[in-house]
Amino acid sequence: MHSWLENYSHYLSVEKGLARNTLESYRRDLQKFLKYLEKKKITAPQEIDRQAITDYLLTLKNEGRTPATISRNVASIRSFFNFLVQEGLLEDNPAQLVKAPRIEKKLPRVLTTKEIDQLLRQPRNDSHVGLRDKAMLELLYASGIRVSELVSLNVTDFSPEVGYLRCRGKGMKERIVPIGSVAVSYVQDYLRNCRQKMLKQNEEKALFLNHHGRRLTRQGFWKILKKYARQSNISGEITPHTLRHSFATHLLENGADLRSVQEMLGHSDISTTQIYTQITRRKIREVYDKTHPRA
Repeated sequence: MHSWLENYSHYLSVEKGLARNTLESYRRDLQKFLKYLEKKKITAPQEIDRQAITDYLLTLKNEGRTPATISRNVASIRSFFNFLVQEGLLEDNPAQLVKAPRIEKKLPRVLTTKEIDQLLRQPRNDSHVGLRDKAMLELLYASGIRVSELVSLNVTDFSPEVGYLRCRGKGMKERIVPIGSVAVSYVQDYLRNCRQKMLKQNEEKALFLNHHGRRLTRQGFWKILKKYARQSNISGEITPHTLRHSFATHLLENGADLRSVQEMLGHSDISTTQIYTQITRRKIREVYDKTHPRA
Protein backbone atom coordinates (compact mmCIF):
# COMPACT_ATOMS: atom_id res chain seq x y z
CA MET A 1 0.00 0.00 0.00
CA HIS A 2 2.80 2.41 0.85
CA SER A 3 4.38 1.94 -2.58
CA TRP A 4 1.05 2.92 -4.15
CA LEU A 5 1.02 6.00 -1.94
CA GLU A 6 4.41 6.97 -3.38
CA ASN A 7 3.07 6.50 -6.92
CA TYR A 8 0.03 8.57 -6.03
CA SER A 9 2.16 11.37 -4.55
CA HIS A 10 4.22 11.46 -7.74
CA TYR A 11 1.01 11.62 -9.78
CA LEU A 12 -0.30 14.57 -7.75
CA SER A 13 3.00 16.41 -7.98
CA VAL A 14 3.87 15.85 -11.63
CA GLU A 15 0.57 15.37 -13.44
CA LYS A 16 -1.80 17.39 -11.26
CA GLY A 17 0.74 20.03 -10.30
CA LEU A 18 -0.59 20.41 -6.75
CA ALA A 19 1.03 22.91 -4.44
CA ARG A 20 3.54 21.48 -1.97
CA ASN A 21 1.38 22.27 1.08
CA THR A 22 -1.65 20.53 -0.46
CA LEU A 23 0.47 17.54 -1.41
CA GLU A 24 1.85 17.23 2.13
CA SER A 25 -1.68 17.37 3.59
CA TYR A 26 -2.78 14.48 1.35
CA ARG A 27 0.29 12.45 2.31
CA ARG A 28 -0.20 13.00 6.05
CA ASP A 29 -3.86 12.03 5.89
CA LEU A 30 -3.17 8.89 3.87
CA GLN A 31 -0.16 7.76 5.89
CA LYS A 32 -2.26 7.86 9.04
CA PHE A 33 -5.05 5.98 7.28
CA LEU A 34 -2.66 3.26 6.07
CA LYS A 35 -1.24 2.84 9.57
CA TYR A 36 -4.78 2.35 10.87
CA LEU A 37 -5.40 -0.30 8.22
CA GLU A 38 -2.18 -2.12 9.14
CA LYS A 39 -3.32 -2.35 12.76
CA LYS A 40 -6.55 -3.91 11.48
CA LYS A 41 -4.46 -6.41 9.44
CA ILE A 42 -5.71 -4.91 6.17
CA THR A 43 -2.77 -4.81 3.79
CA ALA A 44 -4.19 -4.93 0.25
CA PRO A 45 -6.38 -2.34 -1.53
CA GLN A 46 -8.88 -5.05 -2.48
CA GLU A 47 -9.56 -5.74 1.22
CA ILE A 48 -10.70 -2.19 1.94
CA ASP A 49 -14.43 -1.60 1.90
CA ARG A 50 -16.76 1.24 2.77
CA GLN A 51 -17.15 -0.01 6.35
CA ALA A 52 -13.40 0.06 6.99
CA ILE A 53 -13.26 3.68 5.84
CA THR A 54 -16.32 4.63 7.92
CA ASP A 55 -14.78 2.99 11.00
CA TYR A 56 -11.59 4.99 10.46
CA LEU A 57 -13.53 8.25 10.23
CA LEU A 58 -15.32 7.34 13.46
CA THR A 59 -11.90 6.86 15.06
CA LEU A 60 -10.92 10.38 13.97
CA LYS A 61 -14.15 11.74 15.45
CA ASN A 62 -13.49 9.96 18.76
CA GLU A 63 -10.02 11.51 18.79
CA GLY A 64 -11.70 14.91 18.78
CA ARG A 65 -10.91 15.82 15.17
CA THR A 66 -12.99 18.67 13.77
CA PRO A 67 -15.57 18.13 11.00
CA ALA A 68 -13.29 20.10 8.67
CA THR A 69 -10.36 17.72 9.35
CA ILE A 70 -12.55 14.64 8.88
CA SER A 71 -14.00 16.08 5.69
CA ARG A 72 -10.49 16.69 4.35
CA ASN A 73 -9.58 13.07 5.16
CA VAL A 74 -12.61 11.86 3.21
CA ALA A 75 -11.45 13.89 0.21
CA SER A 76 -7.88 12.54 0.53
CA ILE A 77 -9.00 8.91 0.79
CA ARG A 78 -11.55 9.23 -2.03
CA SER A 79 -8.96 10.80 -4.32
CA PHE A 80 -6.42 8.06 -3.51
CA PHE A 81 -8.87 5.30 -4.39
CA ASN A 82 -9.88 7.10 -7.58
CA PHE A 83 -6.22 6.89 -8.53
CA LEU A 84 -6.13 3.13 -7.76
CA VAL A 85 -9.23 2.62 -9.93
CA GLN A 86 -7.60 4.66 -12.69
CA GLU A 87 -4.48 2.47 -12.45
CA GLY A 88 -6.61 -0.68 -12.79
CA LEU A 89 -5.88 -1.96 -9.29
CA LEU A 90 -9.52 -1.68 -8.20
CA GLU A 91 -12.81 -1.87 -10.07
CA ASP A 92 -14.72 0.49 -7.78
CA ASN A 93 -13.89 3.23 -5.31
CA PRO A 94 -14.98 2.07 -1.81
CA ALA A 95 -14.92 5.69 -0.59
CA GLN A 96 -17.23 6.98 -3.30
CA LEU A 97 -20.39 6.82 -1.19
CA VAL A 98 -18.76 7.71 2.14
CA LYS A 99 -20.32 10.93 3.37
CA ALA A 100 -18.23 13.73 4.75
CA PRO A 101 -19.55 15.57 7.83
CA ARG A 102 -21.27 18.88 7.25
CA ILE A 103 -19.02 21.82 7.96
CA GLU A 104 -20.44 24.98 9.42
CA LYS A 105 -19.06 27.75 7.26
CA LYS A 106 -17.67 30.52 9.40
CA LEU A 107 -17.40 33.93 7.87
CA PRO A 108 -13.76 35.02 7.67
CA ARG A 109 -12.56 37.88 9.81
CA VAL A 110 -12.34 41.19 7.98
CA LEU A 111 -10.62 44.37 9.15
CA THR A 112 -12.26 47.74 8.74
CA THR A 113 -10.53 50.31 6.54
CA LYS A 114 -9.60 52.18 9.73
CA GLU A 115 -7.96 49.04 11.15
CA ILE A 116 -6.14 48.45 7.86
CA ASP A 117 -4.74 52.00 8.02
CA GLN A 118 -3.73 51.40 11.62
CA LEU A 119 -1.87 48.20 10.71
CA LEU A 120 -0.17 49.64 7.62
CA ARG A 121 1.15 52.60 9.62
CA GLN A 122 3.20 50.36 11.94
CA PRO A 123 6.40 49.71 9.91
CA ARG A 124 9.01 52.45 10.46
CA ASN A 125 10.47 54.13 7.39
CA ASP A 126 13.88 54.78 8.95
CA SER A 127 15.37 51.34 8.22
CA HIS A 128 15.73 48.89 5.33
CA VAL A 129 13.63 46.33 7.18
CA GLY A 130 10.88 48.84 7.93
CA LEU A 131 10.67 49.96 4.29
CA ARG A 132 10.61 46.33 3.15
CA ASP A 133 7.84 45.48 5.62
CA LYS A 134 5.80 48.51 4.59
CA ALA A 135 6.11 47.50 0.93
CA MET A 136 5.02 43.92 1.69
CA LEU A 137 2.00 44.87 3.77
CA GLU A 138 0.84 47.49 1.27
CA LEU A 139 1.28 45.02 -1.59
CA LEU A 140 -0.57 42.23 0.22
CA TYR A 141 -3.59 44.42 0.91
CA ALA A 142 -3.48 46.05 -2.54
CA SER A 143 -3.46 42.73 -4.42
CA GLY A 144 -5.19 40.18 -2.16
CA ILE A 145 -2.56 37.57 -2.99
CA ARG A 146 -1.77 34.69 -0.64
CA VAL A 147 1.31 34.85 1.59
CA SER A 148 2.83 31.91 -0.36
CA GLU A 149 2.39 33.96 -3.54
CA LEU A 150 3.90 37.04 -1.91
CA VAL A 151 7.13 35.32 -0.87
CA SER A 152 7.36 33.56 -4.26
CA LEU A 153 7.48 36.86 -6.16
CA ASN A 154 10.58 37.65 -8.17
CA VAL A 155 11.73 41.17 -9.06
CA THR A 156 10.64 40.58 -12.67
CA ASP A 157 7.07 39.82 -11.54
CA PHE A 158 6.57 43.44 -10.52
CA SER A 159 5.56 45.81 -13.35
CA PRO A 160 5.27 49.35 -11.94
CA GLU A 161 4.79 50.98 -15.36
CA VAL A 162 1.43 49.26 -15.86
CA GLY A 163 0.56 48.64 -12.20
CA TYR A 164 0.38 44.86 -12.42
CA LEU A 165 1.83 41.91 -10.57
CA ARG A 166 2.42 38.42 -11.96
CA CYS A 167 1.99 35.75 -9.31
CA ARG A 168 1.90 31.96 -9.16
CA GLY A 169 -1.05 30.49 -7.32
CA LYS A 170 -2.11 26.97 -6.41
CA GLY A 171 -0.82 24.39 -8.86
CA MET A 172 1.68 27.03 -10.09
CA LYS A 173 -1.08 28.69 -12.14
CA GLU A 174 -0.03 32.16 -13.18
CA ARG A 175 -2.34 35.16 -13.01
CA ILE A 176 -1.97 38.90 -13.48
CA VAL A 177 -3.21 41.05 -10.61
CA PRO A 178 -3.66 44.85 -10.70
CA ILE A 179 -2.12 46.88 -7.87
CA GLY A 180 -2.76 50.46 -6.85
CA SER A 181 -0.42 53.43 -7.08
CA VAL A 182 0.17 53.53 -3.31
CA ALA A 183 1.51 49.97 -3.18
CA VAL A 184 3.50 50.53 -6.39
CA SER A 185 5.25 53.56 -4.88
CA TYR A 186 6.22 51.73 -1.68
CA VAL A 187 7.57 48.71 -3.59
CA GLN A 188 9.56 51.03 -5.87
CA ASP A 189 10.93 52.82 -2.80
CA TYR A 190 12.03 49.45 -1.37
CA LEU A 191 13.68 48.45 -4.67
CA ARG A 192 15.51 51.77 -5.03
CA ASN A 193 16.72 52.18 -1.47
CA CYS A 194 16.75 48.80 0.30
CA ARG A 195 16.85 45.61 -1.72
CA GLN A 196 20.30 46.12 -3.21
CA LYS A 197 21.74 46.82 0.25
CA MET A 198 20.09 43.69 1.69
CA LEU A 199 21.25 41.54 -1.23
CA LYS A 200 24.16 39.14 -0.63
CA GLN A 201 24.26 37.30 -3.97
CA ASN A 202 23.52 39.04 -7.26
CA GLU A 203 21.83 35.97 -8.74
CA GLU A 204 19.05 36.07 -6.10
CA LYS A 205 15.76 36.72 -7.96
CA ALA A 206 13.41 37.11 -4.99
CA LEU A 207 11.58 40.40 -4.67
CA PHE A 208 11.52 40.38 -0.87
CA LEU A 209 14.65 39.40 1.03
CA ASN A 210 15.34 38.36 4.62
CA HIS A 211 18.29 39.63 6.70
CA HIS A 212 20.49 36.90 5.14
CA GLY A 213 19.86 38.38 1.70
CA ARG A 214 17.82 35.37 0.61
CA ARG A 215 14.15 34.87 -0.22
CA LEU A 216 11.85 35.59 2.71
CA THR A 217 9.88 32.53 3.86
CA ARG A 218 6.20 32.19 4.75
CA GLN A 219 7.17 31.66 8.38
CA GLY A 220 9.34 34.76 8.27
CA PHE A 221 6.48 36.88 7.00
CA TRP A 222 4.11 35.46 9.64
CA LYS A 223 6.48 36.64 12.37
CA ILE A 224 6.68 40.08 10.80
CA LEU A 225 2.89 40.39 10.57
CA LYS A 226 2.39 39.21 14.16
CA LYS A 227 4.78 41.91 15.38
CA TYR A 228 2.89 44.69 13.62
CA ALA A 229 -0.49 43.24 14.63
CA ARG A 230 0.59 43.48 18.28
CA GLN A 231 1.84 47.04 17.80
CA SER A 232 -1.41 48.13 16.15
CA ASN A 233 -3.47 47.06 19.20
CA ILE A 234 -6.22 45.67 16.98
CA SER A 235 -8.25 43.10 18.92
CA GLY A 236 -8.32 39.52 17.66
CA GLU A 237 -5.85 37.52 15.62
CA ILE A 238 -4.58 38.94 12.33
CA THR A 239 -3.18 36.51 9.75
CA PRO A 240 -2.00 37.03 6.15
CA HIS A 241 -5.40 35.69 5.06
CA THR A 242 -7.09 38.43 7.09
CA LEU A 243 -5.62 40.95 4.65
CA ARG A 244 -6.78 38.81 1.71
CA HIS A 245 -10.31 38.61 3.15
CA SER A 246 -10.31 42.36 3.81
CA PHE A 247 -9.13 43.07 0.25
CA ALA A 248 -12.00 41.07 -1.27
CA THR A 249 -14.67 42.41 1.06
CA HIS A 250 -13.66 46.04 0.63
CA LEU A 251 -13.74 45.66 -3.16
CA LEU A 252 -17.27 44.22 -3.07
CA GLU A 253 -18.45 46.86 -0.60
CA ASN A 254 -17.31 49.52 -3.03
CA GLY A 255 -19.07 48.05 -6.06
CA ALA A 256 -16.67 45.52 -7.60
CA ASP A 257 -18.34 42.62 -9.40
CA LEU A 258 -17.91 39.08 -8.10
CA ARG A 259 -16.27 37.71 -11.27
CA SER A 260 -13.52 40.33 -11.17
CA VAL A 261 -12.82 39.61 -7.51
CA GLN A 262 -12.72 35.88 -8.31
CA GLU A 263 -10.10 36.52 -11.00
CA MET A 264 -7.97 38.67 -8.72
CA LEU A 265 -8.08 36.13 -5.89
CA GLY A 266 -7.31 33.24 -8.25
CA HIS A 267 -10.32 31.16 -7.18
CA SER A 268 -11.08 28.36 -9.65
CA ASP A 269 -14.70 28.16 -8.42
CA ILE A 270 -16.82 31.26 -7.92
CA SER A 271 -18.63 29.61 -5.00
CA THR A 272 -15.41 30.13 -2.99
CA THR A 273 -15.60 33.86 -3.68
CA GLN A 274 -19.30 34.08 -2.84
CA ILE A 275 -18.62 33.84 0.90
CA TYR A 276 -17.58 37.51 0.76
CA THR A 277 -21.04 38.52 -0.44
CA GLN A 278 -22.40 37.17 2.87
CA ILE A 279 -20.07 39.55 4.71
CA THR A 280 -21.19 42.54 2.64
CA ARG A 281 -24.86 41.61 3.18
CA ARG A 282 -24.22 41.47 6.91
CA LYS A 283 -22.59 44.91 6.76
CA ILE A 284 -25.60 46.31 4.88
CA ARG A 285 -27.90 44.92 7.57
CA GLU A 286 -25.82 46.53 10.32
CA VAL A 287 -25.95 49.89 8.53
CA TYR A 288 -29.71 49.58 8.09
CA ASP A 289 -30.29 48.68 11.75
CA LYS A 290 -28.20 51.64 12.91
CA THR A 291 -29.59 54.26 10.56
CA HIS A 292 -33.22 53.53 9.68
CA PRO A 293 -35.67 55.24 12.10
CA ARG A 294 -37.97 52.22 12.19
CA ALA A 295 -35.36 49.43 12.05
